[in-house]
Amino acid sequence: MQQITFRAMGCQMQALLDDDSAEASEALDQVPGWFEEWEQALSRFRADSELSRLNARGGQAVPVSLALWEVVELAFTAARETGGLVTPTQLAALEAAGYNQTFDDLPKDAAAGTEWLTPAPAPDLAQAVERDAQRRTLRLASGVRLDLGGVAKGWAADQAARRLSSVGPALVDAGGDIAVSDPRAGGLPWAVGVANPFFADGELETLRIAAGAGVATSGRDYRRWQRNGHWYHHILDPRTGLPAVTDVLTATVVGPSAARAEAAAKVALIVGSQAGLAWLGARPEFAACLVLEDGRQVRTANLAQYMANEE
Repeated sequence: MQQITFRAMGCQMQALLDDDSAEASEALDQVPGWFEEWEQALSRFRADSELSRLNARGGQAVPVSLALWEVVELAFTAARETGGLVTPTQLAALEAAGYNQTFDDLPKDAAAGTEWLTPAPAPDLAQAVERDAQRRTLRLASGVRLDLGGVAKGWAADQAARRLSSVGPALVDAGGDIAVSDPRAGGLPWAVGVANPFFADGELETLRIAAGAGVATSGRDYRRWQRNGHWYHHILDPRTGLPAVTDVLTATVVGPSAARAEAAAKVALIVGSQAGLAWLGARPEFAACLVLEDGRQVRTANLAQYMANEE
């Protein structure tokens, strides 16, 4: 087993290959460069990124790279599958909430900002972004700017695991969005811990993830900050443009890919445990563990197949 850890996209990243060859070592050495390339295309925090240039050219058809095109396409898929609950059109609301710089640089307790936000639904994605697949161009409606943070991390994890799989079984953890390519040597599953939001470095469960799957954890326990005595976090409800207020503190979802699992986890945070479990239960490709504000854990029935202590 070989691994590499590095920082990208504002998160700690880790890539593992269950292969001890020199070829595997060389492949892992390339991973930080891949993420740097993707971040330069997809980051809203870099003024010279491709996404920032697109956001600055509302009303114009802009040719885009394959990476940006694929992530925007994934954003459309997420919006469609979640009924618009997960959408990239909330950048203005995120900035109004105070999330206007990288989380590492964001003051966690400051008086600057509004007393509270004015409710405003997010722009409808289908009307906000015009796509031309033949020319590979995007046109943003006037006043619309995109934040691709969550879907970009999931896409990057999936992409990196896919590239590494040509060398050996791979797992890529992009700040909690985890992609697995193949089972480990001998057909063994990968062990993925479910973080305990109440205890740093603690785990609630260990999941067994075999192949072609993604695991994503989303929560409002870490990326949060105060403005004028009010707590804000980065999971916005697009129906209001305000930080979601529900009983779910964190959601860990197993799904067909890291990107799709990430979107499903956000649904549970936005709608709450009762509606979230109903939404997940109607989609058997997902399994989930939700940690509630009061410390309770609720799970979908099909999570048992991934739990290390279940047979």
